[in-house]
Amino acid sequence: MRIAMLSVHSSPLARLGGKEAGGMNVYVRELARELGRRGVPVDIFTRSQDRHVPMVEPLACGVRVINLHTGPAAPYAKDWVLTYLPEFVSRVRCFAEGEDLSYDLIHSHYWLSGEAALRLRRSWGVPVLHMFHTLGAMKNSIARSQEETETSQRIAIERKLMHEADAVVAATSLDRAQMVWNYAAEPEQIRIVPCGVDLHHFQPQAQIEARARLGLPRDEDLLLCVGRMEPLKGMDALIRALALLAQQEPTRRTTRRVLLVGGETEDQSAAWNSEQRRLDALRHQLGIADRVTFLGAQPQELLPDYFAAADVVVVPSHYESFGMAALEALACGSVVIASNVGGLALTIEDGRSGLLFPADDHVALATQISRVFGDADLASALRTGARQRASEYGWPSIARRINTIYHELVEDNAATRAAQRRLAQVS
Repeated sequence: MRIAMLSVHSSPLARLGGKEAGGMNVYVRELARELGRRGVPVDIFTRSQDRHVPMVEPLACGVRVINLHTGPAAPYAKDWVLTYLPEFVSRVRCFAEGEDLSYDLIHSHYWLSGEAALRLRRSWGVPVLHMFHTLGAMKNSIARSQEETETSQRIAIERKLMHEADAVVAATSLDRAQMVWNYAAEPEQIRIVPCGVDLHHFQPQAQIEARARLGLPRDEDLLLCVGRMEPLKGMDALIRALALLAQQEPTRRTTRRVLLVGGETEDQSAAWNSEQRRLDALRHQLGIADRVTFLGAQPQELLPDYFAAADVVVVPSHYESFGMAALEALACGSVVIASNVGGLALTIEDGRSGLLFPADDHVALATQISRVFGDADLASALRTGARQRASEYGWPSIARRINTIYHELVEDNAATRAAQRRLAQVS
């Protein structure tokens, strides 16, 4: 069995924390690697954003990233990606024909890739398994401005995919329920398989050593948030919570710091997007600019060190279909405080493997942070519970479940095509 995996708008090799690189990139990369270990060849097709990158980049045994030049070789808006999608689909076909390859299944990620997958299915006659990662309808339900609102075109394509893909993967039962409610999807077409985590890479380590490696202060309380700089990540709630804590506990103001991993660093302000500029203005307005640090996007290799270095990892998102950063932090045995939304509410067992708070409620967040710092026994229990919870999500288990779906869809497709041939012969 050979899989064509589509991640059109963002490469699994992209630097995490950038504008279009986050949990989905990790998911695609790690799932493909684990499938490769199981002897399932995977080609990941993505849009090249750099003319100097080779077309074919090996990722792991049996796994390749195929960088296709479609449109300008530079980052551009996702709506433009849709404009160049016919060219992308054509180049995928040309690559397969040029290497004399045939694929047994298309596994697409995100709505743009799903649209490409349906077009490729018309040429190849193979099943499509799709994963949305986020839903436009859900993002619109929590949007606070026109800038945060997804287009009607995205909503229409997502609705089409719900009904035309051979199967859809949802990360949680809530994710599936949201698909049914917002898009009238058929529940039986949706398979629930959670996201995974590399339990060898993300594991507990000594805090003092992690801080030394990263050059972080040994004597400060560090609150860490990892994610893209965009409004739905809710980083403003964390900044406001820090300001409130500084008022409530003035003696600890200079010993408590928020570290934001994602976007650009402090000295790259010219490259900040609108959200990072908004967060910068907020920290100055609240008088805690010296207590909030922009660390910029960090390589995946360093994230375990950051999770280990932090006293608390905060995931204040307004919406997460699953929450990869939270799961990685759990695997490192971190104390995780997350908003009670989407997949976060199901992955984190409140009071056992982490703490939850209402989204966009900085007062409640500040209260949870104070609980952790005021109760050493609670913090210790949460760290133990976090690692235990994460142990359920190792990539070998996740890849095995996905591979089972692959085989079911391929077998169903073969049976359908055989029945069609018999019917054609009879008629």
